[in-house]
Amino acid sequence: MNKCVFLDRDGVLNVERGDYTFLPKDFKIIEGVPEAINKIKKAGYLVIVVSNQAGITKGLFTREQMHICHEILMEKTRNLIDHIYYSPYHPNFSASLTRKPDTLMIEKAIAKFDIDTSLSWLVGDRCRDIECGKKMGLKTVLISDQKVHECTPAFIAKNLSEVIGRILPVEN
Repeated sequence: MNKCVFLDRDGVLNVERGDYTFLPKDFKIIEGVPEAINKIKKAGYLVIVVSNQAGITKGLFTREQMHICHEILMEKTRNLIDHIYYSPYHPNFSASLTRKPDTLMIEKAIAKFDIDTSLSWLVGDRCRDIECGKKMGLKTVLISDQKVHECTPAFIAKNLSEVIGRILPVEN
């Protein structure tokens, strides 16, 4: 079985704008992310992105625009991301078990990549990410610079670089 680090996209890999990020000019990779992903891969983990992209269902942007941003992400991370799952749904328009905090994106990845959840992590910037990870038995990390939260991840970090500094030594 494989171990995996599941990563949310906006706020973890690219700068969270507070609005939907779908234009290439606005899609900025957070400093240190390519190096962090490289270290995760070298430690033997799969890297899988799981991202809610409700702006598609809301009609704010197209799948093609989102895919262009994902191509930028793959290029900037030297194609080290094993797979990108996304949920285009929003409960006000169309319900789906793929949308976090539900778990279908993670379940699909587990089935496809033979992932051992007890050896795996989910890193997100929202409590819904943490809830999703916990439902699947993953260890969780919240990316945040705030001290008070409504969820209880294994720990809170400022960015992905800080996360790997804490999770990789435990596993290696």
